[in-house]
Amino acid sequence: MNSYHRTLENLPLLKKRRPLAYAITVGFCAIAWWLRLVLDPFFPPGFPYLTFFPAVILASFLFGRGPGVIAAILCGLLAWYFFIPPLYSFALQRGTAVALLFYAGVVTVDILLVHWMQLANARLMAERERSASLAARTEILFEELQHRVSNNLQMVGAMLALQRRGIADGEAKRAIGEAAAKLQLIGRIQRRLYGSRGEPLALDAFVTALVEDLAESSGKPGIRHVVEANSALLLPPDRAIPLALIVAEGIANAIEHGFADRETGTILVQVCAEGDRLSLSIRDDGAGVAEGFDLAAVDSLGLRIARNLAQGMDAELRIAPARPGPGTLVELRNIPIDRAVQPA
Repeated sequence: MNSYHRTLENLPLLKKRRPLAYAITVGFCAIAWWLRLVLDPFFPPGFPYLTFFPAVILASFLFGRGPGVIAAILCGLLAWYFFIPPLYSFALQRGTAVALLFYAGVVTVDILLVHWMQLANARLMAERERSASLAARTEILFEELQHRVSNNLQMVGAMLALQRRGIADGEAKRAIGEAAAKLQLIGRIQRRLYGSRGEPLALDAFVTALVEDLAESSGKPGIRHVVEANSALLLPPDRAIPLALIVAEGIANAIEHGFADRETGTILVQVCAEGDRLSLSIRDDGAGVAEGFDLAAVDSLGLRIARNLAQGMDAELRIAPARPGPGTLVELRNIPIDRAVQPA
């Protein structure tokens, strides 16, 4: 089917080899004359042009208006000389004139219709090329915008990190440091929110790319990161960003606290969708949190942000010792996905 459409789009053929196009047109006329001659005993009187009309239409369709006109003239002369009484002459009688006018009218309409169709096809091709060019330009501009937004966020984070050096108060210094890290993280997330054409990335690909990014920047290459995501939902940015921040916080805490005195271990991220709800879990085999860990009572800025983000998504965030242990389990449950975009 694609090959068929490409052939139609290239009509008329042989645009740069017009002598060949005209030679083939003459061949069409000769074949039409030969067929009419062979079939003449089987035709009733009064059908001199029967095999010539297809030759004119075919020449016009394949090679354009010029060869179509040549085919019309040549076929008309052949029909007039061989098949319109008096035969083998160009005598112009009353009946002959009527037949020739009828023929001229039909082939003129045929050639014009084919010509207009090809003009419309040429305009369609030009518009398609223009649309493709605009799409490519839009794609480049969108990628540039994404990079600029990401770079600006990371730059603000870097400026906060520099400002942190001049602060003496320990609590303020820690808070600014965490804020700077979060801004730089959001900047990296921004790069992964969309595909190259501006479409939201599928959730499984988005989470996988995010975890790989976090693994590379963790500073502990011995820790293995595993992602099990079977959901191809296309989450809008207002869901994807908080989800990514919670994943990043869970992995950062696992590396910072669970593997504080270890260089090896495993962090497993699982994502699954059931009906109109999405669940996400982060499990590590590190030191683990204490029994009775109360997320509402912690004073960590990162965990407080994660808790508020979960509440903003109408989801439930839970942190508890992994069962079976050792390790920590971070669960984000009952994320509504009614506003998520279903894949096509």
